[in-house]
Formats: sequence, C-alpha cells, structure tokens
Amino acid sequence: MRMRTRGYWLYLIPSLLLFLAVIVVPFLMNVGASFTRWSGVGTPRWIGFDNYTRLLADERFWQSFQHNAGLIVAMAIVPTAIGLVLAAALFDYIGRRFGPRTASALRAMYYLPQVLPVAVAGVVWGWMLHPSYGAVNQIFGLDLDWLGDPGLALATVMAVMVWFQLGYPVVIFMAGLQRVDPAYYEAAEIDGASWWRKFWHITIPQIRPEIFVVLLTCTIAALKVFGPIFVLTRGGPGNATMVPSYFSYLNFFQKSNVGYGSAIATVLALIIIVVTFLFLRVQERDQ
Repeated sequence: MRMRTRGYWLYLIPSLLLFLAVIVVPFLMNVGASFTRWSGVGTPRWIGFDNYTRLLADERFWQSFQHNAGLIVAMAIVPTAIGLVLAAALFDYIGRRFGPRTASALRAMYYLPQVLPVAVAGVVWGWMLHPSYGAVNQIFGLDLDWLGDPGLALATVMAVMVWFQLGYPVVIFMAGLQRVDPAYYEAAEIDGASWWRKFWHITIPQIRPEIFVVLLTCTIAALKVFGPIFVLTRGGPGNATMVPSYFSYLNFFQKSNVGYGSAIATVLALIIIVVTFLFLRVQERDQ
C-alpha cells in the first residue's frame, strides 16, 4: 500500500510545482512588497507595518469592502436563490411537460453570459445603459445616468452581475438534481404535496452540497471581482463602485504605490482564505 501511495504522489509533482510557481511564490513576493515603500522602479525601502497601519485608517479601503458586501449579495446570494428555483422548475416542470431538450436549451440560454468575455459583456451593457442613446432608457422612457450617478451606479452594477452570474448556479443545481432519487418526488406526489413543498422539503435538502459549492465559489468571485468594475465604472463615479481588487490595481499601476497596493491585495487574499475555511467547516458540520 505504501509503494502504491508513493506512486500516486509522483503524479502530483507537476501540479505542485505549478501551484508553487503560479500561486505560492507570487503571493509571498506580494506579502514581502507590502512591507516596503516602492514605486515599482529601483530598490524597495523597508517600512515595516506602515502600509497596514495606513490601511486601517483609509476610508476608501473600508468603503470598498462595503461595496464588496453588496456584490456578494448580487453575485452569490441572489443568483443562488433564483438559480435554485429556476433549476427546479426546469428539471421538474419544464423537463417533464416540454421535454429534456427544451429544458437543456433554456439552461444554455441562462448560462450564455458566463461564456461571454467580461470585456465584451461590459461594453455591451455600457452601451445599453448610456444616458443618451442607451436601450434601457429608450425602452422605458427614462432619463437616468445608470453608471454615472453615485446613487445608482452600485445598484446598477449589482443588477448586471446578477444577470452575469445566474447561469452558473442553474447549471450546477440541475446537475445535482439528476442524482436525487425520483422515489422521493413520487412519494410526495402520492401524499398530495404541492410543487413548492417538494422544492422546500426535498430539492433543497438533497442538493445541499451543491448549494455550499455555489455559495463558496460565487462569494470568492465577488470578493475578488475586478473585470466588470474595470470595464463599467473604473470604481466611479467618485468611489461609488470602488472594490478592494480595483483599489489595489489603482495603487499598483496608476499611483505607482506598489507597497500599499500589495498590502491591500494581501489583506484581500487573507480574507478569501478565511472565508473559504469557514465555508468548508460549516459544510463538514452539516454533513
């Protein structure tokens, strides 16, 4: 058995080397840079915890995490809730009444935004939400600057992210529903249970592992979201849509404050690690 186990470890070596080269070494270099004052050129100057002390007093940093909380709602909680209902409806109602091909076609339509490049989707939404010639204002007869008004920008980005993220949970949940024993639903139908009761008492408990996976991956995606913010708003107007990842980018490349940008990225990475650990612990207890 030990010889067989050693043989398995040999196949893990390429992945471990790639993990070290792509993730561990850059992360440690980033942590090291966070203790320096460096413009990206020349020799970094060691300043200890000054960047982290500055970070704790930076209102823009804390404001960016408040915006991140809103994006977690838009990218994890809302798509998971809507995705559960849609997946159950496609699997249990549409699939039975109109056939599996119709359900598969609708599932593909929901998943289509995930296939589109973020830049392309962002540019198209930018056109649609333009205050002068945007389709949204033209169709509904409105005169709103969706992405330029500080009071509307974050809510607008959240709505776009719900659209963008929805297909992922639908696909995962429909795959999970295929492993649920049909006998549960048949017994519930014999007892006269409504569709909603079957959904609440059978569907949700049976695909709980998939729900944990979707919530975890979508929460991580929301914490490190960058592309949609970069394409749609660049963190503006003002700081209305600033998020930690874009705030780090801003200090890295526009302000040439590599040490401070590294500190922001380090804190964000640690928060993601902690969130992942907590999710896994909760899932283990649930199982």
